[in-house]
Amino acid sequence: MQVTQQILAADIGSLVGGINPDWGVFGALGTKAKLIIGAIMAGAILFLLGSAIVGAVHIRVGNQQHNSMETKKGQTMVASSLLGLFTVASMATLFTIVYGFGI
Repeated sequence: MQVTQQILAADIGSLVGGINPDWGVFGALGTKAKLIIGAIMAGAILFLLGSAIVGAVHIRVGNQQHNSMETKKGQTMVASSLLGLFTVASMATLFTIVYGFGI
């Protein structure tokens, strides 16, 4: 049982570690600042995933009611949510690239 818990803890640690951004030149930020930035990014990701789900519901309802306006609204919501999700997920990389261009 103890070994299973250790393996599970290691798997969760590697999963969470994979989500954390590589801070690059911003590695000198304090722990609290990194935690706050990570929490804001996680909140934005959850909001965007929720928005994509709502867009999928709009697509489904629009197809059932043969309402092309509702379907188009859903497609727009899903596309914009996924684009925002990609942008938020790569924010640390983008900041590092922009900082590198400034030097």
